[in-house]
Amino acid sequence: MLLVIGDLDAKVGSENVMGNVMGKQGCGVQNDNGERMKEWCAFNNMVIGGTTFPHRNNHKLTWTSPNERDQNQIDDLMVDSMWRRSLLDVKVRRGADVGRDHHLVTARVRLKLRAAGPKKQINPRYDISGLQDPRIKSAFVLQLRNRFKALSLMDEPEAEEEDPVNQQWRQVRSIFNEASKNCLGMQKTRTRKEWLRPDTWKDIEERCRLKKKINDSRSTRLQERYRAEYAETNRRVKRKIRTDKRAYVEELAKQAEEAARKGE
Repeated sequence: MLLVIGDLDAKVGSENVMGNVMGKQGCGVQNDNGERMKEWCAFNNMVIGGTTFPHRNNHKLTWTSPNERDQNQIDDLMVDSMWRRSLLDVKVRRGADVGRDHHLVTARVRLKLRAAGPKKQINPRYDISGLQDPRIKSAFVLQLRNRFKALSLMDEPEAEEEDPVNQQWRQVRSIFNEASKNCLGMQKTRTRKEWLRPDTWKDIEERCRLKKKINDSRSTRLQERYRAEYAETNRRVKRKIRTDKRAYVEELAKQAEEAARKGE
């Protein structure tokens, strides 16, 4: 399934002159980019998804100008016409706060997937970071040594039913797996470290609250006041994010230097 998605600055307008390319739900007046995009869609057998589903203009207009007066439908989603019936809806989500003058465009797609094949066996991942601890490392080495010693004292079978190389490989693999499971344990799921400060999160939540007030307000005067507050909060959020990221990178560099110093 081929999807072409992006901010193309293309206004296709509300007049449908190419029925196989777009629907009757476009907004505004067509511009040069919109004309070129429709010609490209016709040549590549694509359909402009944002013009095919009936919604209020608030759920079709994707961009608001800095002067807050002009709104256009310039963020587009196109799908191969072969999959036109799999595209169930394209809609603008004005409530999503991303600190930009573009709104989030979402699509709902239905696909009938093929049956999945048999699941591949996943090899276990052990927490090898524990080997940096001298006590865990000593216990791991000791257990390996004892297991290999016990293996060497075992009497070899008189009649070998399989290749001795494969048999030895399975024994070695079993020894390493058992020792790793007992001493190291399984690797935990990696989690991203929290590097934004609580104060920054408070401003982000405040920005989301102002975004909701802008969308819910019916008064032009209140909208202008909320937009000014939103712009100021957005600038403050961006400054704090840059500061938090710089402090986080410096902390990581300091930890790396300390680890290298201990290793020496």
